[in-house]
Amino acid sequence: MRSVLVAAVCVLTTTASAEPLPSGAIGVATGAVAGTGADAKRVGAGYYQFGAQASWQPSTTEKRWSWSLRWATYFGAMYGGTASHIESALHTIEMDVLLGVRLRPWSTPSRWLTFRGGGELLRANEPIPIPDATMGRRSFYGAVGSVGLDWYLGGFLLNIDVRYGMIGGSGPADLALITGIAFTGP
Repeated sequence: MRSVLVAAVCVLTTTASAEPLPSGAIGVATGAVAGTGADAKRVGAGYYQFGAQASWQPSTTEKRWSWSLRWATYFGAMYGGTASHIESALHTIEMDVLLGVRLRPWSTPSRWLTFRGGGELLRANEPIPIPDATMGRRSFYGAVGSVGLDWYLGGFLLNIDVRYGMIGGSGPADLALITGIAFTGP
């Protein structure tokens, strides 16, 4: 009798399915940025006056990892660099597309570690001198990487990233601490 009851409970019981997390996010970002190495003197340090980002990271509450795709554009103002001649600030626009992995080492499904890499385009309002050219250039491209934290808060996604740009690229290298907030959705 006991085995029949256990079998009936097993047959009639359904397993709980995982709930999907919001896959998309679109929002704003800002942060501090500075040139690194020899580029610290050329471009200086400053902040992102405005940034926009959109991401796609499909996942469920039971998964411990997922993939991520993020597009971002940042408008920066860099102060104290030698490349700035006309204005007091070197104004930059940085656009990047990053593909990455999100890991959830915690038990809560709302926080994720992120590791992303991809390509970047940078454009400045004034020429930036580079070692392999006689004159400076205003447009550059190269690789970019970031490590960060994504945190779901209700209908929002808060993210904090440490980003390193122009890895092995033709342009100036910079290191940035970026924070953003985005609306989440399907």
